[in-house]
Amino acid sequence: MDFTLLNGLMCKQQANKAIIALFWTTLPFCVYAQPGLGDSTRQQQLREVTIQQKDGNTMGMSRLRAVEGMAIYEGKKSEVVRLDGITANLSTNNARQVFARVAGLNIWESDGAGLQLGIGGRGLSPNRTSNFNTRQNGYDMSADALGYPESYYTPPTEALSRIEVVRGAASLQYGTQFGGMLNFVTRQPGGDRAFQYVGRQSVGSYGFINTFNSIRGNVGGGKMAYYAYFQHKQGAGWRPNSDFGLNNGFVDLHVQLTQKLSLDVEITKMGYLAQQSGGLTDTQFEQDARQSNRARNWFRVQWNMGLVGLEYTLNDRTKISSRTFGLSARRDALGNLSPANNVDFGGNRDLISGTFNNIGNETRLLHRYAWGALENTLVLGTRMYQGRSTARQGEADAGSDANFAFLNPNNVERSDYLFPNYNNAVFAENIFWVSPKFTVTPGIRFEQIRTYAAGYYQQRVFDFAGNLISETRNTESLARKRAFVLMGLGLSYKPNARLEVYGNFSQNYRAINFTDLRIENPNGKVDPNIGDERGYTADLGIRTRASKWFYADVTAFYLAYRDRIGLLLRADQPPLYNDYRLRTNISDARNMGVEAFAEANFWHFIAPKDTSVRLALFVNTAFIDARYINTDEPSIRNRRVEFVAPITLRLGLSFARGPFRASANWAFTSEQFTDATNARRTASGVNGIIPAYAVADVSCSYRWRFLSLELSCNNIMDRRYFTRRAEAYPGPGIIPSDGRAGYLTVEVRF
Repeated sequence: MDFTLLNGLMCKQQANKAIIALFWTTLPFCVYAQPGLGDSTRQQQLREVTIQQKDGNTMGMSRLRAVEGMAIYEGKKSEVVRLDGITANLSTNNARQVFARVAGLNIWESDGAGLQLGIGGRGLSPNRTSNFNTRQNGYDMSADALGYPESYYTPPTEALSRIEVVRGAASLQYGTQFGGMLNFVTRQPGGDRAFQYVGRQSVGSYGFINTFNSIRGNVGGGKMAYYAYFQHKQGAGWRPNSDFGLNNGFVDLHVQLTQKLSLDVEITKMGYLAQQSGGLTDTQFEQDARQSNRARNWFRVQWNMGLVGLEYTLNDRTKISSRTFGLSARRDALGNLSPANNVDFGGNRDLISGTFNNIGNETRLLHRYAWGALENTLVLGTRMYQGRSTARQGEADAGSDANFAFLNPNNVERSDYLFPNYNNAVFAENIFWVSPKFTVTPGIRFEQIRTYAAGYYQQRVFDFAGNLISETRNTESLARKRAFVLMGLGLSYKPNARLEVYGNFSQNYRAINFTDLRIENPNGKVDPNIGDERGYTADLGIRTRASKWFYADVTAFYLAYRDRIGLLLRADQPPLYNDYRLRTNISDARNMGVEAFAEANFWHFIAPKDTSVRLALFVNTAFIDARYINTDEPSIRNRRVEFVAPITLRLGLSFARGPFRASANWAFTSEQFTDATNARRTASGVNGIIPAYAVADVSCSYRWRFLSLELSCNNIMDRRYFTRRAEAYPGPGIIPSDGRAGYLTVEVRF
């Protein structure tokens, strides 16, 4: 964050040096005015000076400061991945490498090109990152923050400066979710020139091609700054029937309207088409993980986002920010939804089509005020949000191409729903400095949620030969209104500048979403009486930093659910009584564990004064025990919660000397289940365990003047493994992760 001394600042030189001390929260900054010649009492006008605060960490991980922008993070578990500080395969959005330093994450790998991001933390499902409040530059980017909080859009890591991760305590400022907040921060407009260009051209295994081109600069005497990029990537995929193509564009304009008022405008447009090779049974995976039994499955996404933001500085202590954002998007899934052990003999395909249109506004006031001898910080905010989404499911043609058209668009066969929803919220948080070493940060959020569903679904009954014998249409209109208060408290004790002990408690709430209400899927069903979830998250942690060579953060957490939504394995439906997953409020659950991260630059011990070389090792591990409790269902009592790996361990070694950088990462994830009954294996492949797996990646880069060359190899040991079992798209069944793949990137800067 930049802090600028105003032009015209006057000081009297009473001695050989005048020291001007600025205090911003708890951080002192000093500007030295060199003495002039002659009379020491002469007044002198100082030039404008810009002071930039840095996090002091030269490695790839840091944390958010107490106050960042218009938000408070004091006493909270936060992690910041700095993209310039890591060496990884950025062209494919490789989440395993990008998030390697973030403790406790479970990562799904649905494709090798990074088209979709699937991460979950602390025992929460990674499905399209739906348990995090996902944001780009601080505003929503998911399909529908309440009704369908899944994100089919992932910003290209080549365009990012950092990724901010705040755990469950983020509910007070960003929403009600259990997972916390995930914010992708793009490179900012501006720079020191009117025009700068960065072009990155990549090629890789299995026909992979990626081109990323960005421009950045200042115009109008610094009154307007801009940043824009365009990306295209395509490939054939590791398995047959896995072709894809993506286009992504982004523009960010920052205009300084007056000395106190600034305007930000952002536009994002993304679209991709991907063929999906389908899921496998356990037997098929063991025989040949690269095989594909589906050639007619396709997936299409179109994502359009916009932001208009105003920020006004009332004085040096008070700022107001108002950001209005919107989304217009759709996703279409086409293909054969039958289990992987069923042969695709052709016939009409199933088409699920969804549209998402929403608009929202978040307005915040940040005020710093003195309380005794210390300065405190208050954030007040409001949120208004309205969404209007549709979900339609019916039959499409019997072809093999990507024809996303219903056979009967005016009367689709499965279901047709409209989902309006409204959300209003008011929140407040305040940092109270009890002493220079101890802070208390209470927070409160009032939330009002109204969700509606109107439409119809059709129930079909088949005989044992699979013939349709009856069909009933059910029309329904649902309305759910809730209003509640969430509270939280953060504590932080800093005995010295290098050590902090923190604790946090925050209440959480998860409203049921569209897929909890109505999706017809032969591999999954929804309990019509399903309800919302409530609970809380608690953290207790310690973090330390020793100059620029060591950083560590260890956190114990407890996450409590009431009426947790989960998946039960059932096989009680005709015609064939195949196993399926029933989505319902299973029981209460509790997730508890320890997350630990440490990174050290060992070159500090070899040559303490040599800052041109870095040899760093990081260790990232988590131990989680997640169980179902307080249930009368014997099949799940004390069973492990699905999608929770009890142990994750990631190790990384990085080396940098001058223009050369290299890294090697190793990631281990222990065995996990996919349903609450902890079934180990089923004939369809939809349910069962996800066996433990370990993967290694290596990357290196070399920069010469305006040119850079990057090489990387994913899954260098060519392991066969998988991270998920899908109940619908892109499966159903086991979705194998990619084998060994190599990539080459050439970057040009001028």
